[in-house]
Amino acid sequence: MTATAPPLVDERAVDDSDTAASRPAPPRRRRRSPLAAAVAWLRNGGVPTLLMFVPLLVTFGYFAWWPILKSLILAFQRTDLMTEPSWVGLRNFERVLADPLLWTAAGNTVWFAALALVIGFPLPILMAMVMAELRRSRQISSVLVYLPVIIPPVVSVLLWKQFYDPSGSGLFNTVLGWFGLGPVGWLQDPILAMPSIVIQATWATAGTATIIYLAALMSIQAELYDAAEVDGASVIQRTWHVTLPQLRSVILLMLLLQIIGTMQVFTDPFVMTGGGPENRTVTLLMLIYNYAFLSGDFGKATALSLLLAVVLSVVSAVYLRLTRKWSES
Repeated sequence: MTATAPPLVDERAVDDSDTAASRPAPPRRRRRSPLAAAVAWLRNGGVPTLLMFVPLLVTFGYFAWWPILKSLILAFQRTDLMTEPSWVGLRNFERVLADPLLWTAAGNTVWFAALALVIGFPLPILMAMVMAELRRSRQISSVLVYLPVIIPPVVSVLLWKQFYDPSGSGLFNTVLGWFGLGPVGWLQDPILAMPSIVIQATWATAGTATIIYLAALMSIQAELYDAAEVDGASVIQRTWHVTLPQLRSVILLMLLLQIIGTMQVFTDPFVMTGGGPENRTVTLLMLIYNYAFLSGDFGKATALSLLLAVVLSVVSAVYLRLTRKWSES
């Protein structure tokens, strides 16, 4: 019988394993207390940083957080800022919720936001896609698109108010007159007033979103479009399967910002219609303005402001929760 050779054993592996087994475990690092960490941070140059940070913190706190804290107090007081305030508890919120004009203003605000999403939200995306294809005139087109944004809001509103002039001298009614139509009372009609304001607001604010979308489009890799074109994808298919998925996170963020912004609309309806006709364009911020500066009831105005802030916070939290998977995919 043939003897079987014993298996070869790597002596170095045995020695290493024995050494590792006999080697003592490294000592566990002790976690420093917060006080010790703060002392170490100060010794490593934290004092100059703190001295530079304190003025910014004080300024921001005084002009940003102190008004918020003050509003929390005013919401539970009845005051016109001239006489001694009186503590009324939740009475201001009760009076706000009992105001029948509140629900009219809330409905008008939601209607404005819905129209702005339908009319004004897809427009910047389309404009950015068109501008992305304009290689030679992209800069001048960017300037022209952003030009309405730098016009002061009140000037823009007054300009469009002249365009909407119900007489035959208004720009839009003049154009309609060429075809034998009109004149139309754009801002005097209860049905047309809000869409007219939305169109003006879209013209005044779409430039910012367009530039943001254009910057996002420029960051998309050209290889993705080349691969889609090699596969025979049409323009619509490349837009749907390449462009929009690459812009998903930007679109979701801009949608949230537009919802928040449209729910706080004030200047456009205030200057163009003053809330008319028939209270069809009264918004929540206009109602807050009326409470504070027309009625002199700053407690009631602050209570409505806090209610609006709570609603927007809840809407934002729910929106971010629902769109988390879409933005990360």
